[in-house]
Amino acid sequence: MMTQLTESIGKYLLAAVSPLIRHPENAELRVAASPSGDMLRFRLVLVQTDVARVIGRNGMTASAIRSLAKAAGERAGIKVVVHILSQEEADA
Repeated sequence: MMTQLTESIGKYLLAAVSPLIRHPENAELRVAASPSGDMLRFRLVLVQTDVARVIGRNGMTASAIRSLAKAAGERAGIKVVVHILSQEEADA
């Protein structure tokens, strides 16, 4: 169940951001599950200029993406957190 949920949310995140970014070949999705299995953390790592495009004006685009991922997790009783980071932030 958890693997299927992870895959479906991962596919959704990549499908949602791909049309918005200029460097999809550099997009990376990192996933971590909590030890108790009740939370999934997705880290969407992008080129710095793409981060701004995905976050959108006033964060509206990122908020919508996070809300849909969170709703998918809630249906399965799992908390979902989505972080959108630049490659520099992710490696720091």
